[in-house]
Amino acid sequence: MSQQVRILAQGSGWSVADIVCTAAVDERPFEEEHGSFCVAAVMRGTFRYRSNQGAAVMTPGSLLLGNAKTCFECGHEHSNGDHCLSFQFSPEALESVMATVPGARHMKFDAPNLPARPELAALLADAEVARSEGDAKELEEVALRLAGATATLTTGSPRRPVKVSQRDEKRVAEAIRLIESQSEEHLSLSDLAGKAATSPYHFLRSFRAIVGLTPYQFLLRTRLHRAAVRLRIAGDAVSRIAFEAGFGDLSTFNRRFRRVMGQTPSEYRLSSRPVPELRRLRV
Repeated sequence: MSQQVRILAQGSGWSVADIVCTAAVDERPFEEEHGSFCVAAVMRGTFRYRSNQGAAVMTPGSLLLGNAKTCFECGHEHSNGDHCLSFQFSPEALESVMATVPGARHMKFDAPNLPARPELAALLADAEVARSEGDAKELEEVALRLAGATATLTTGSPRRPVKVSQRDEKRVAEAIRLIESQSEEHLSLSDLAGKAATSPYHFLRSFRAIVGLTPYQFLLRTRLHRAAVRLRIAGDAVSRIAFEAGFGDLSTFNRRFRRVMGQTPSEYRLSSRPVPELRRLRV
């Protein structure tokens, strides 16, 4: 079996792996065991998945669902190879997510898969962007969001507005102040949830319900905003502004800045300066 597995990120109770399979149609199916609970997003290709929950043909946009400590079989009966993002969860991590989902009575997947659903399109796009950028913080948030969406869709419960308590509002307000005061620091979802004395998934849901962004999206927005202001008012090198804003490398900063602002940092800085003719007129 030709398979390349690359761990992209991992934390307490979760991990994300990029899996590229190059198996051909004539290769015999292979058997493995899910070490943890698995939600694998199929990005490209097709294959047949079989477990004690049943069998299903996995297609792009669908989710493979695996229960911990159960055997499964994958085979390529119709086409060569596939590419998946595999999200692994410990029983404790998945239980903390299930506890917040109405109708999720037991911590077990009854079906082998979730077919492609419109509700998952934006989330899977976020997952692929996070994979391509190798962003561990973003991948952690995507992992928990995917676990919550999977639990909701597999129980058949309609998505309801998140109920936010006054205590949650206080937690989120304190987290926002922390992000604003230390936006250049390494602040992970687990760190913020730990300071709020709540589970990462509950904190993520509460934060998103109140702010409209995930904690990491808010952190990035804060960093980019401050970098944009410095580009306009300071003459420091772009690289220095990027590093002091909290970005680990210049290419990541340039890419994210252009995506949000529509210009590269250098273009943005130049666009704020008056052309020589205008400058002379103002004298």
